[in-house]
Amino acid sequence: MSKPVRKAIFPVAGLGTRFLPATKAMPKEMLTIVDKPLIQYAVEEAMEAGIEQIILVSGRGKTSMSDHFDHSYELEQTLRARGKTEALKSVTEWLPKPGQVTVMRQQEPLGLGHAVWCARNMILDEPFAVLLADDMILSKPGCLKQMVEAFNETGGNMVAVEEVPHENTSRYGILNPVEDDGKTVRAQGLVEKPDPSVAPSNLAIIGRYILQPDVMVELERHERGAGGEIQLTDAMARTIDRIPFHGLRFDGRRFDCGSKEGFVQANVAYALNRPDLRNRVMNSLQEFCRLESDN
Repeated sequence: MSKPVRKAIFPVAGLGTRFLPATKAMPKEMLTIVDKPLIQYAVEEAMEAGIEQIILVSGRGKTSMSDHFDHSYELEQTLRARGKTEALKSVTEWLPKPGQVTVMRQQEPLGLGHAVWCARNMILDEPFAVLLADDMILSKPGCLKQMVEAFNETGGNMVAVEEVPHENTSRYGILNPVEDDGKTVRAQGLVEKPDPSVAPSNLAIIGRYILQPDVMVELERHERGAGGEIQLTDAMARTIDRIPFHGLRFDGRRFDCGSKEGFVQANVAYALNRPDLRNRVMNSLQEFCRLESDN
């Protein structure tokens, strides 16, 4: 029986150039969906799935992220003194426990695989999760919890997958499936960003992974793949002959918050999912659409 998944890596060292100038002095992962930063949603999803150790693989100038997962004593004292109980809960109730968050440095931007490899000494011989904060998944239970439940049945390596238009396969890692029961897909291979003419399927890997520590051994080779970077997909592919590999079609809706349109869509969807905001936001959207159609 496989060991439980207790640790999760969050690669958060990117520059977020698609969101400049907003990300000039602020990490992309601190951009907010309604009233919480992207990275908080991802960490809360991990903790819901039973993750005990949060590993942020960060870069220079991103200390605001680690600060976000610490107490802000001046703010908390002020809120407490002013009787702002709900506001105080909003900044304290979700905080990880002391020692639960570790910050590593990716000193060079050599790709997702390299970022994951930077956390190797924290992983050792345990399976681990990887979450990309800019892939937001609106679901209940969270996507990673769904994956952990499936992983407890299958073992091996597991990724979250969704079907994408064939013309978009060159944007993703794509599974080469051999068995598909409509929920769990067993793969005999995977290809990083294939041309649509040669893509083995349209099942795309999105930013949730549960991986065996053997993947770290493959990443240690530092082989460059697509874009001249060390690709996590390539390392996973080299383990398929000895480790079962599955994709999970998760229940939920994914938003690519690495793009501006996906970021806007996520803000709308998450606001509509909030009972305290839904009616007002819906009315505003309807009014906006009416005015646009009149023009």
